[in-house]
Amino acid sequence: MLSLPLIAICLSAVACGAYRYAALHWRILDQPNHRSSHATPTPHGGGLPMMLALCATALVAVLTGWDIGGNYLWLLAIAMGLVVVGVVDDIQGLPVRVRLAIYLLACLLALPLALGAPGTWPPAIWWASPLLLVGLLWLVNLYNFMDGIDGLAATQCILAAGTAALLVLLGGGDAGYALACLSLAGVHAGFLAWNWPPARLFMGDAGSVSTGFLLGALALLGAGQGALPLACWLILLAGFITDASVTLLWRACTGQDIASPHRLHAYQRLSRVFGGHRPVVFLLLGLHLIWLAPLATLAASFPEISSYLVILAYIPLLPGMAKALRLG
Repeated sequence: MLSLPLIAICLSAVACGAYRYAALHWRILDQPNHRSSHATPTPHGGGLPMMLALCATALVAVLTGWDIGGNYLWLLAIAMGLVVVGVVDDIQGLPVRVRLAIYLLACLLALPLALGAPGTWPPAIWWASPLLLVGLLWLVNLYNFMDGIDGLAATQCILAAGTAALLVLLGGGDAGYALACLSLAGVHAGFLAWNWPPARLFMGDAGSVSTGFLLGALALLGAGQGALPLACWLILLAGFITDASVTLLWRACTGQDIASPHRLHAYQRLSRVFGGHRPVVFLLLGLHLIWLAPLATLAASFPEISSYLVILAYIPLLPGMAKALRLG
């Protein structure tokens, strides 16, 4: 089983390295500006080879007899559509309304793939479906917002998807679902070889938007199949969800233009205070290992109290955000 994520790591590392070489040759560079967290021109668009490596990994799984699930393959196809949109947006820019409409369509298509045909949904899912749709759409957007310093977005994906796979395997759950999670973590590990601070390649919208979509889709798919409670994913992604959500609400409440780019997220403030990106990535790693992963493990083992564990996971993060908002 471990051979598939190892293949994902290798394919992604090689593909991203080759893409970086081409990007340098063709001058596909992210130029620093007043909103940037980097000081030198850096190749961007690394999400494209990373996601192509994920598709190649899925193909290897199918050809070698690993059942990673037909619905997952369809979700991956939708994610690749978002990659194309991200590439176009990276090159020439797309209006916000156009991007949001495409993201919404992708999320609408994902719900029945993850949760089953609407005609089979119990009343509870019908009532929750608008909230699930909004949550998935928000995760797609917030992952793009949180991809602002080196190594952070890839590390978050590795930690969340890798831990989710481990919890499923330890619980004797669906091995195919676990492989899908491990494959996603694997390609981000390969990309991280080039994105670790100081980054030599950026993910770009092609990677951040599709990553957010796949994490959310896998969360819904796991809940729909009974492989892993949704609460586990809400806990594992708590750092990103808290930073993006609180920052958005704070900007809205203070009369700022929430659609305009900025450098006011907690992770961006912390990187300036710490004098680099690496300490923030290690802070996320510590938060995951010490607090979030143990709570997610409890949520997987005791689903009857999982909602309380979600609340518990976020309680210390909120005062942390309040302190971060006072930083420079």
